Amino acid sequence: MQDQNLQINNDNHDDVCEVYHPHEDSIERAKKHILAEEEYTDLSEFFKIFGNSTRLKIISLLGYEDLCVCDICEALDLNQNAVSNQLRILRAHNIVKFEKEGKQARYSLTDLHVEMIYKMGLEHLNE
Repeated sequence: MQDQNLQINNDNHDDVCEVYHPHEDSIERAKKHILAEEEYTDLSEFFKIFGNSTRLKIISLLGYEDLCVCDICEALDLNQNAVSNQLRILRAHNIVKFEKEGKQARYSLTDLHVEMIYKMGLEHLNE
């Protein structure tokens, strides 16, 4: 059902082959790069994390510097409950981590890959 939202209405059908003639050598090369179904499922779940604007905002902030929950709340003008819920999801998927500093929890991105994924997506949109 969700994939239907991604379909583009193209009535002239220029985007399909006019003659069905598979190229066996290309197919064999392509098949060598197909992952196990479980890997595609895991990757799909990973990318779903980036499908929430509040989580993306948190990721973008943490891409610049580590912040405590209070700082994130103030920067995004959100209450602590809303931010904590999103941080919990990000932590569960190994996107962010935190360290306690006294009575505060200071968050950071788990690694450079997360920041790169965010920046590459943004760069793609701005092309």
